[in-house]
Amino acid sequence: MNNHADPSRRGAHARTSGPQGTQLFSAEELRRHTASGPHYDALDRASANRPVLQGASDSMEGKRFSLRAGRQTIGRHEESDIVIDDLSVSSSHAWIMNQNGHYVIMNTLSTNGTFVNDQRVHDAVLKHGDRIRFGQVEFVFRTRENGPLGGLRTLRIVAGVLVVAGLAALAWWLYAH
Repeated sequence: MNNHADPSRRGAHARTSGPQGTQLFSAEELRRHTASGPHYDALDRASANRPVLQGASDSMEGKRFSLRAGRQTIGRHEESDIVIDDLSVSSSHAWIMNQNGHYVIMNTLSTNGTFVNDQRVHDAVLKHGDRIRFGQVEFVFRTRENGPLGGLRTLRIVAGVLVVAGLAALAWWLYAH
């Protein structure tokens, strides 16, 4: 059942709709809603070499949207690159863009706002693990390179190379003497 479509579940302070038919929610209602959502293990990874938006709200659980170079539109409109079918999301809610190797989220005058780590933003540079909320719908930004496993994997590779180099140097020294 879609709790967002049921007016009795929206809370007493929500107005019927904003300029694009978006349901309006108070800041407290948005905080309550996202605080009760599921939390994902920080070790979740992006697929292949592309960053992803991974669903963190009940309505988006299990959904992953691969991000590409350039600009992608996010919203309720069926022609959006990332369609979020939730009444708290505006038809044209936000853009996500790759600028100089960094992903930037930009709010496009949405009714209920765009939030990064519970801070309302107009635009923000994203980093691995950031929680992004459009209205009542929350995602986690995942990258392959910047996550906790990326650093651990690099450390293991460096350690392996050093061990092999050390053994080779020891073997050379023993053979030479």
